[in-house]
Amino acid sequence: MIDPLFVSAFIMGLIGSGHCIAMCGGIASSLQLATDKTRPLQYSIAYNVGRAGSYMLAGALVAGISSHFATQSHWVALTLALLSGLFMILVGLYIMRLGVSLQWLESLGKTLVWQHLVKLNRFIMPINSVPKAIAYGALWGWLPCGLVYSALTWAMTSKTASDGALVMLFFALGTFPAMFSIGMGAQILHKVLNHPWARIALGSMLIWYGVYLLIIATDRLLH
Repeated sequence: MIDPLFVSAFIMGLIGSGHCIAMCGGIASSLQLATDKTRPLQYSIAYNVGRAGSYMLAGALVAGISSHFATQSHWVALTLALLSGLFMILVGLYIMRLGVSLQWLESLGKTLVWQHLVKLNRFIMPINSVPKAIAYGALWGWLPCGLVYSALTWAMTSKTASDGALVMLFFALGTFPAMFSIGMGAQILHKVLNHPWARIALGSMLIWYGVYLLIIATDRLLH
């Protein structure tokens, strides 16, 4: 049976596809235009594989570190569980457009990480091979994104680094339909996912699961 957390990560990636199109759609489109026009699909696949690889690496890192401290302290484990449930609810509200944006989280990531990593871009350009396209995707996988960071808070609750990587893999898989459809129906998918009823239904799923996680964490805290 698939872990509910993996399913939630996939749903979050799928619902957040509109956000992905806004942030990474231009990058993916320019990649197809700037490279060998005879192999656009190969470069698109390579780019997204690299992006997913970065997500998985980040998930493994945060899960590996957090699981180490969680085994040392019961309070750390409870804090991570509460944080995961809280972010699940925040993302649900954000998707339903009932809460504030996650730009503050993206700004923090830009300051701490992205402004340093983006300098590596000059070693990859121009994109004229599949390995370079993978490297390009891997680099831009670290682009500050509130949804990615929220998914990482779920990965932090994983018991092992491999489980954390799987959480982020399922999240990445959820974003694939939109990213692969850039220029081939992305606007239709974007319209469907941004329909009010779709946002309410899918956002509610995340909120209820977030409440469920908070109830479990609170019960552990009280007992």
